[in-house]
Amino acid sequence: MTSPFSTTTPGLCGPLRQPRQMLADQTYDDHKSIHDDATAEKLGLRAGPIEGPTHFSQFDPLLFHVFGQAWFETGCISAHYQNMVVEGESVRAFVDLPAPGATFVRLRAEKADGTPVLTGTASVGDASQHPHELPQRIAKLRPPQGLVINRDLRVGQRGAVVEKIRMGFDQHMGDHYPFTLADKLKVITEPCDWYTAEGGKRSPWGRAIIPTEMISVLLGSTSAEAQLGGRKPAVGLFAGQEIRLIKGPLFVDQDYELEREIVALSESARTESVWVRTQVYEMPSRTLVAEMILNGATMKASYPNYEAEAKELGLA
Repeated sequence: MTSPFSTTTPGLCGPLRQPRQMLADQTYDDHKSIHDDATAEKLGLRAGPIEGPTHFSQFDPLLFHVFGQAWFETGCISAHYQNMVVEGESVRAFVDLPAPGATFVRLRAEKADGTPVLTGTASVGDASQHPHELPQRIAKLRPPQGLVINRDLRVGQRGAVVEKIRMGFDQHMGDHYPFTLADKLKVITEPCDWYTAEGGKRSPWGRAIIPTEMISVLLGSTSAEAQLGGRKPAVGLFAGQEIRLIKGPLFVDQDYELEREIVALSESARTESVWVRTQVYEMPSRTLVAEMILNGATMKASYPNYEAEAKELGLA
């Protein structure tokens, strides 16, 4: 099949790209997010980082090259984010050469100087048959010893509501994502004919499809409705993410419903994490078409009462 991407990439090593920062004005819980430069600097970062799934776009041409149309129908990308990227830095995507007929590969992204950005896996078909990055990490988690920010949450807890969503080209996606799909398509690192209104008519599905990185935006735009976050105010970031298409693609101007569930809780020296699985149902048939697992890590230093409350709980 002829590639729908505007640039072709020989082999399994993509070109250096400079992804754009589009979340400087992001807000949640009435405060700026880690993508704001001033907020990031207060937490010891040099600038507001680019959101992790932005880098997923750089893998799409490579994985289409490996798997063809199936990548947009049953593709799964699972990644652990290693180092933040700020606007102006260059990033390159790599996909390991698969064995003939293989449906599973490892992948990674690096900065121009070799600094790792993310490590992960990708597949087509039944993703549960493969050792994907995030499920492997969840299986190795130790039970948290003393949560403060997330102490009111529990594994198995489900979202407070069934969320109703859709993404149009010019639809504002709320305070969490203060830009539109049309805005993103102007600066996306890997333009694709099938992402556009006209080009979508030429796609195998006869409709415009949502880019992989924008599936994260679609699913994240209503996440506050689920009420699966910890105590506030606090600043979080994406530490790992898996996007899995079951009966894809996801389409522009299509109605979906979301159901969420906490599948793990964890902690590190600097963060507390909530791992949430989001299931995506196409409406009105309520067909399960996609899933996302997100490791949302909250920085302990961003929670003003962390030390005092840890002492009250006997944790410090």
